[in-house]
Amino acid sequence: MKALKNTNFQFPNQTNFYSGKVRDIYFFDDKLAMVATDRISAFDVILPEAIPYKGQVLNQIAASNLNATKDICPNWLESTPDPNVAIGIQCETYPVEMVIRGYLAGHAWREYSSGKRTLCGVSLPEGLKENDKLPQPIITPTTKAHEGHDEDISKEEILKQGLVSREEYEQLEKYTFALFERGTALAKEKGLILVDTKYEFGKKNETIYLIDEIHTPDSSRYFYAEGYEERQKRNEPQKQLSKEFVRQWLISNGFQGKDGQRVPEMTESVVNSISDRYLELYEKVTGEKFIKQDYFNVEERIKNNIISAIKA
Repeated sequence: MKALKNTNFQFPNQTNFYSGKVRDIYFFDDKLAMVATDRISAFDVILPEAIPYKGQVLNQIAASNLNATKDICPNWLESTPDPNVAIGIQCETYPVEMVIRGYLAGHAWREYSSGKRTLCGVSLPEGLKENDKLPQPIITPTTKAHEGHDEDISKEEILKQGLVSREEYEQLEKYTFALFERGTALAKEKGLILVDTKYEFGKKNETIYLIDEIHTPDSSRYFYAEGYEERQKRNEPQKQLSKEFVRQWLISNGFQGKDGQRVPEMTESVVNSISDRYLELYEKVTGEKFIKQDYFNVEERIKNNIISAIKA
């Protein structure tokens, strides 16, 4: 199967270009065009093979969730003129990501199981098991790294370093808790548990905007609600709906993004199985049938759709 690994367009009136871990971003005067490629990253490393339909899955889930939360917080999205493209407001990005956790899973569990009982300045109680529900959701921010690893940081350190003003940070906290509450309710309707997620924010003309993607399998972790309690009682792994299965495959093959480690071979079978999981994710999270895009001449289609949207 074909996949969209990179784009490299030159548009009229384009002012800048940035290629991130999985997105190519084209900047114009006051707008940007975000292309969700099929690249995949884990442990802050871009893996060598692209995953068919992954970009479309993320772009369409993100658009759906941005539209479902715009009453809570203004967001950057204006249109999605292509399965892989989102057009929106260009903002000055805050240098922190707001990670919020309702359960002890993933990175938080790895830190907890190593003996730490404070994460990003937040104290955690003794006696928790992996995937236990936390007493209440906690915010564990990270610095936003353009290259390499994002780093955990506390609210106190963010304010001390002057990364965000106190007034604005407290507004980001309010938005984060409210968005997580909405995301939790939306997930529950689909028989899912929103375990943890991250939000990114930007600012334009003194207004704070929610930016980037939200509640996608790349930015969030989901459990299946059915059987959650029973699996916890039996100390069994939870049935997950997230990118964690990719991380676990890498870990089992000796890769965690550390110096000297090599990404295991991504065979056609592995790539196709990851693609199938992303399609399952889409249909479960949205409750809609996934309609596969046609990859024929995909780069030209994306380019023309961006030109039309920017002109509009």
